[in-house]
Amino acid sequence: MIRKLTTGLALAVLMAPAAFAETFEVRMLNQGSNGERMVFEPAFVHAAPGDTIRFLVADKGHNAEINAGMLPDGADPFAGKINEEIEVVLDVEGVYGVICKPHYAMGMVMTIAVGDVDAPDSFLEGRVPPKAKQRFEEQIGNL
Repeated sequence: MIRKLTTGLALAVLMAPAAFAETFEVRMLNQGSNGERMVFEPAFVHAAPGDTIRFLVADKGHNAEINAGMLPDGADPFAGKINEEIEVVLDVEGVYGVICKPHYAMGMVMTIAVGDVDAPDSFLEGRVPPKAKQRFEEQIGNL
């Protein structure tokens, strides 16, 4: 009897973090609720380590992928295919820059902050189209 209780308690402790993990749904849209074109909605998500981000294809022709250089050290990049709904579990704290590759120049970007973090100084370094840079700057203003 004690063995069963001990095993059950051990399983409960191991599974507790998964029970509290949250799933955020992000829609990929041609037009957002605010009238802006080519957007992720929401455009900013503040998640905890272990949370899941689910990218939903609300309008065809979009994907979600990490922009090169816009992810924390030690984090795995991800890249969904066009018209593919994907889920990613983010375990590494930091700031993630997500783009829709076909609409990146049109500013279709989003920011995910995992944990209590600030955007690194290098977050917007490199070649970032002007509309995308403007939206990233607005989004990291939420940190």
